[in-house]
Amino acid sequence: MKRLFDSYAHLDDEAFDYDREKVIENLKENNIGWVLNPGADMLSSKRAVKLASEFENIYAAIGIHPHDAENFKEEDILELKELSKNKKVVAIGEIGLDYHYDNSPRDIQRKVFKRQMDLAYELNLPVAIHSRDAIGETFEILNEYKGNVKGIIHCYTGAIEMAKRYIDLGYYISIAGPVTFKNARVVKEMAKEVPVDRLLIETDSPYMAPTPFRGKRNEPKYVRYVAEEIAALKEMDVDDLIAITRQNTVDILNIEGK
Repeated sequence: MKRLFDSYAHLDDEAFDYDREKVIENLKENNIGWVLNPGADMLSSKRAVKLASEFENIYAAIGIHPHDAENFKEEDILELKELSKNKKVVAIGEIGLDYHYDNSPRDIQRKVFKRQMDLAYELNLPVAIHSRDAIGETFEILNEYKGNVKGIIHCYTGAIEMAKRYIDLGYYISIAGPVTFKNARVVKEMAKEVPVDRLLIETDSPYMAPTPFRGKRNEPKYVRYVAEEIAALKEMDVDDLIAITRQNTVDILNIEGK
């Protein structure tokens, strides 16, 4: 099996505090070539950059998740700019809207989302987007930056129609463990139809572990189960799917030499 690129894994999460180095050291023997570790607030963004600086096969995204939007301060933008100077920082994320939990007021979520989209445009970096129960407004905001900012729709579980609209804006669709769940009909149908040249695979570790590990801690080595399921749905060779999604990830993140 070819080496995989897990396009989304929170290796800085406390779930890995007791064995983080071992998990990272074992990536290669589990055929994981590279991992993108996104931040969710200022502290985790700093941790993501630190991990990426310490390990050659880890890259970082930096940003403020909608859950933490209420804590945003304008000086955070200056700090994110400073963090972005690290060559291993390849995206702004995890940013977006979450109207499911509403941990931050929606007007503040929108403001902080747009502020970070502005930052991505200024820095010429792609974005990693979180959207939950906010499809319409997420699309409207991304559409404001059409042609200027591109990126990844992270852990997408929606219908193919909206996926195509995101693709038209220049985004890649990243699919995670839910595609392996037995009753995930919409996700499976979407995965089957998304053009393979606009597809990424991820674990979203430590969350969303794929079958047969559902309910347990997720980690990058399980991304192959996502690849295998999508390849089966698309009736294509799994190594071909791995190679294409790896190149897609390299392309959108502008990573050289991979």
